Amino acid sequence: MVFYRKDQESQQQLTDEERRKKKMKWTIGITAFIIFQVVQALFFVLVIMKFKSPKFRVGEFGVQSLTTATQPSPSFDMTFVAPIRIKNTNWGPFKYSATTVNFYYGGVQVGQVAIPKSKANFKSTKKIDATVTLNSTNLPSDSTLGSELSSGVIMLNSQGELKGKVTVMFMFKKNKTSQMNCTMAIEVSSKALKSLSCT
Repeated sequence: MVFYRKDQESQQQLTDEERRKKKMKWTIGITAFIIFQVVQALFFVLVIMKFKSPKFRVGEFGVQSLTTATQPSPSFDMTFVAPIRIKNTNWGPFKYSATTVNFYYGGVQVGQVAIPKSKANFKSTKKIDATVTLNSTNLPSDSTLGSELSSGVIMLNSQGELKGKVTVMFMFKKNKTSQMNCTMAIEVSSKALKSLSCT
């Protein structure tokens, strides 16, 4: 009788121990699942859902033709293929509207190129090679072109605005605008790009 009671107590203790261990496993499992979900949510919010404006730039190029003159008045005509680059670092495609890139000398527009509407896929760079023709026809008579031609370098500036929408996971959308502002120096003697910087 005593042994039977001891066996019952032993079984009861074993059952309680098993329950405690099972409860502990469930607690650990649920805690781990919650932590995993929190980490996933943080990654989604901080990385996936962090919308950025794509970079809108002109890449380095070769000058196809360059004609300059100092008499009767300073002038230039230039043609080159501009490698327009739209770098999208988002986790979704960037669909943008048609726009233009304007080229300036001394604040005066000397050329323009059209950029058709399209899209840059996620984590990729859209490449557009556009033929650009520039001339100094619209420059005022008191421009600094004469002195720059004498120095052997023509300073140009390209500007543009690209408006579009980034879409993540087919449902999260956000409008983004990218600005182009590039300064380039063209060496007259070699008819080549000397330097290029974009901000």
